[in-house]
Parts: sequence; structure tokens; C-alpha cells
Amino acid sequence: MLKSLLGSITFYTIIPLPNNWEKSFQSIAAWSPVVGLLIGTILGLVDYLLIFIGFPILIRSTLIVFLGILITGGLHLDGVIDSADGITLSDPQKKLMAMQDSSVGAFGVIAGIMVILLKVVALSAIDSYRLWILMITYAWGRWAQLFSITFYTYLKKAGKGLFHKQYINYPNDLLFGTINLLIINILWMIFTSHQEILGIIIMITGIIISVGISYFFNKQFEGHTGDTYGAVVEWTESLILCVLVLYFSG
Repeated sequence: MLKSLLGSITFYTIIPLPNNWEKSFQSIAAWSPVVGLLIGTILGLVDYLLIFIGFPILIRSTLIVFLGILITGGLHLDGVIDSADGITLSDPQKKLMAMQDSSVGAFGVIAGIMVILLKVVALSAIDSYRLWILMITYAWGRWAQLFSITFYTYLKKAGKGLFHKQYINYPNDLLFGTINLLIINILWMIFTSHQEILGIIIMITGIIISVGISYFFNKQFEGHTGDTYGAVVEWTESLILCVLVLYFSG
């Protein structure tokens, strides 16, 4: 389990780990929500540092979103761009070919910009509990990926996403990822006074958006690839933040 966790951190982030730490890349998808919690925690702590320095919320939110992209090496954002290039075509094989093409199309650029803008604007409208919200949002994004891997067909015979599907252990991996999310939600509701409603809203929103986005990309491509896994992560995070704005602006 520990080797798989280290493998998950290595695959999904650029966080440096000692070379002599033994890593396994089997069943790393089960750990992806935990990696999301780790990324969100790092971003939230950096946010506190930026508050101490005196940066306004718009600048903080922009830096946080860009740092999130940096920590993941742009892995998921690249999936957003490639998936958007493929989604505009009707033929399934042409969709896959467009996603494999190294050149970036107009729709890919637009999708990438939209995701970044949505995150920056939404996060800028949330002025409290930002550490918690970053943690749980980034975790739900990766739970959505885990859901996609578990329930939908993988379309390609090769690629970075293939071994995720090959080594998925259903239902254990999905239950493991889900339990981790539920624990952090329950701890939030226990230790944060008068914010039980927000905790419940986040759980309900996370489930609906994660399942919905996963289904949407499966419907568009008749299955999933490594690129759509990344797109699921980014769009889930973006839409959860947008929904939470309604709570904080109410």
C-alpha cells in the first residue's frame, strides 16, 4: 500500500521523492483522492502565506491555480485541451486521432483557458475556508477520475491511462477512495462549528458533478482515455468551485 501511495504521488505530481524509496504503479488510482488532498493542502498553506505577505484575493487565487497546474505538471490540463479537440468531431476514430495529435486546436485552447478562468474567478469569490475547500475540491476531482476508471471502458490499446484500467480493483479501490473523502468531510463537520451544511453541500455537489462529468465524457467518446481522465479531473474541480460560490455569495 505504501509503495502504491508513493507511486501515485510520483505519477500524478512533480513532488520529488527520494530515488531509494521503492514505488509501485499498480492500483495507484485508488490513492488519487488522497493525492488530491495533498495537493489541496499544499495550495491552501501557500494561500495562507500569500495572505500573510499581503496579496489581494484575486492575485492569491491566480497564483494558487497556476501552482496547482505546476504541481501536477499540467497533466490534467493537457487532458482538457486534447479532449476538447476530439469532442468536436463525430467519428469515434477521428476523435481519438485528434486527441493524439501533438498540435493544439482552437477548441483545445479555448477549453484550457475556460478551466483556468473558471477556477480563478470562482476561487476569488470564496473568501473563507479556502484551505478546506481546496483540499476537498482537488480530492473530488480525482475521485471523479477513479469513478471513470472503474465503470467505463478504456478506448486505447496503449497509453498512460491503460494501466489504470488494467490494475483497477473493483470495488475495493473505489471504496477506499470514497472512504477517504467521507472521512475528511465528517472531520470537517465535527471540528468546524456551524458549517455542517457546507460539508453536506460539498458531499452532494461532489458526487453529482463527479458522476455527471464522468458520464458526459463517456457519452461523448463512448469510453475513456488518459486524456479524458485528466479532463474529468479539471472540469470537476472547476464546477465544484463554481457551485460553492453560490453558498458564499448567498
